[in-house]
Amino acid sequence: MKRRKICVFVGSRANYSSIKSVMQAVRSHPKLILQVVTGASALLDRFGRVDDLIREDGFQPDYSFHNIVEGETPSTMSKSTGLGVIEMSMILDNLKPDQLIVVGDRFEVMAVTIAAAYMNICIVHTMGGEVSGTIDESIRHAITKFAHIHFPANEDAKKRIIKLGEDPEFVYNCGCPRMDLVKEELTNDSSALLSDIFEKYGGVGFALDLSKPFLLVSQHPVTTEYGQNRRQIEETLSALNELKIQTLLLWPNADAGSDHISKGIRTFREQNQPKWLHVFKNLPTNYYIHLLKKTDCLVGNSSSGLREGAFIGTPVVNVGTRQKRRMRSNNVMDVGYSAKEIKFAIEKQCERGPYEKSPIYGNGTAGLQIAEILVNSNPPIQKTIVY
Repeated sequence: MKRRKICVFVGSRANYSSIKSVMQAVRSHPKLILQVVTGASALLDRFGRVDDLIREDGFQPDYSFHNIVEGETPSTMSKSTGLGVIEMSMILDNLKPDQLIVVGDRFEVMAVTIAAAYMNICIVHTMGGEVSGTIDESIRHAITKFAHIHFPANEDAKKRIIKLGEDPEFVYNCGCPRMDLVKEELTNDSSALLSDIFEKYGGVGFALDLSKPFLLVSQHPVTTEYGQNRRQIEETLSALNELKIQTLLLWPNADAGSDHISKGIRTFREQNQPKWLHVFKNLPTNYYIHLLKKTDCLVGNSSSGLREGAFIGTPVVNVGTRQKRRMRSNNVMDVGYSAKEIKFAIEKQCERGPYEKSPIYGNGTAGLQIAEILVNSNPPIQKTIVY
């Protein structure tokens, strides 16, 4: 049997953590050949250059392409998507993969999906069928309609994909691949790994004592609330400034409005010189998992609070609408963009402490399951609504 070529696209740090275990499983499978393409914010220093982490993990990208138009506005997101279609079309023409794996719901993922669809390449979509806020909601379901094979992260998402008219024969609930990494990392000692985090990954601000209580903050722009993102991060920072608990803050992603959040963070640091705050552009997945395990509370609007947070039992304060209606466990407290609400919720979560672990996004074996299914799954390229 001819080995099947599986191309994986990684366009952001979230992309990579969401597909790393699948990449590992495909690479080690005797009947599959792994191809890797990196692009978008994964190549940019100001977003942590995830491409470097990918290479450190032993993956050698076959191709990389730049498509991010500077500015982080709705217009530049649209232009970046168009450039991504052009670049990925040429790459796919050279690689000629049998299948292309795309993750989730970002604009760069939409670009590579469009390119593959017009080139009659089988599209494999992970983490589809979920609901949330921001433009991601629309992109996610659009990619579902382009995709031929679906790997939703939970049963509710699987049901939605089928309701969208997709063939149930090619919809597989294997759980979220991010849980594979969490399951593996939780067997390691957090204190030992985190002991060199400031020395190894730098960042900006004072080194914190992670043996004492600390908060972890990850807040990204909501593209459908463009123009309001700076005020939103200022409310979060105001709450944190009142509490003055040690805080590790991660840089926002590359969506429209991220520049507003970045400016809000910089201005806050310049005006307040907070000794309790340290900012990182990016961290390897294993470090982030151990921070989630050790933190007293995750604050912001990252889906990791709902996914990995549930698996670990991390207390989470989910701010705003970015994760609206996404499946969550009881470890999450939802609040609006109000410093008063955010402060109150953080205090409650820190007082409450860790929650019971919840496997709502899988048991940590998704990568192996997905690789095995890809060996024998042969959907027709011509799609049709099945209901």
